Amino acid sequence: MKTLRDPAMLTRMNGWMRWSAIAAIALLMTGCSTVVVQPPPGAQGAPRPVPAAHEAGTYTVVKGDTLYSIAFRNGTDFREVARINGIAEPYTIWPGQLLKLPGYGAPPAHAPPPVVAKTSSPGVPAPVFQSVETTPVTPAPTHTSPVAVVPVPSAHSVQPSPASSAATNVPAAPAVAATPMVASTGGARVAGGVKWHWPASGSVVGRFQSNAAIPGIDIAGKAGDPVVAAADGVVVYSGNGLVGYGELIIIKHNDSFLSAYGHNRKRLVTEGQQVKAGQQIAEMGSTGSSRDELQFQIRKDGNPVDPLDYLPSR
Repeated sequence: MKTLRDPAMLTRMNGWMRWSAIAAIALLMTGCSTVVVQPPPGAQGAPRPVPAAHEAGTYTVVKGDTLYSIAFRNGTDFREVARINGIAEPYTIWPGQLLKLPGYGAPPAHAPPPVVAKTSSPGVPAPVFQSVETTPVTPAPTHTSPVAVVPVPSAHSVQPSPASSAATNVPAAPAVAATPMVASTGGARVAGGVKWHWPASGSVVGRFQSNAAIPGIDIAGKAGDPVVAAADGVVVYSGNGLVGYGELIIIKHNDSFLSAYGHNRKRLVTEGQQVKAGQQIAEMGSTGSSRDELQFQIRKDGNPVDPLDYLPSR
């Protein structure tokens, strides 16, 4: 075997090998920086954002909610919502509070999180439901005030709690002239311990269907017609935060029965205000509807029932 004797040749070969090694290392380093490619979003094996943990069957309270409206919206009894959340009378709730809803077990591991209102500023949750701005009855509470409802006062009570106790109760009704009394039609009927009257004088143009999205009856009329309380009670919701109902009023008559009056043009009563059967509480309208009408509901223990089974014959 021959060996290279020329020193110059050896020097040239050594230099060539050094440059070859440097070039090879550079190529390897360049390859390392380009061959690792992030998979496109949605591709199998691509990293996915981890959703925030939320429990199915919960609801985040927003400004304007009451325990009654939350229970009404979810088709359940307000007492059950209060019980499972450890809320005592007068059922004070707070914007941003997370409430459990009855009838839900533990969510499956793959259950997506529910839609929750995003806050537009610290401590002021934005409404989840699309509201229609109309003439308000009272100014909206500040972001530091709780949302609460006063239970039905006893027969000896004549005034709701004063505004000075707003930390635990809804604002008292303003000291204004009482809304007019309107003579009810068709007499009265006692059912479920409540003396019921017709809430409007028009004819029934929509019958009750228990599986309907809005289970009640529709009573025809024209814009501005009086809407009256169907029975004595206390207003536990007055607002427009429930989609499909427009300007809505909910009245609590006793621990079992609520009545609801939707699609109003204007609300004339406030939360916490006591009303009498036949007292005008609203003006008929078409908010949340394609025609002027009253959408009337009766709920027993949170469940919708046919109002015609309770209202007097006429």
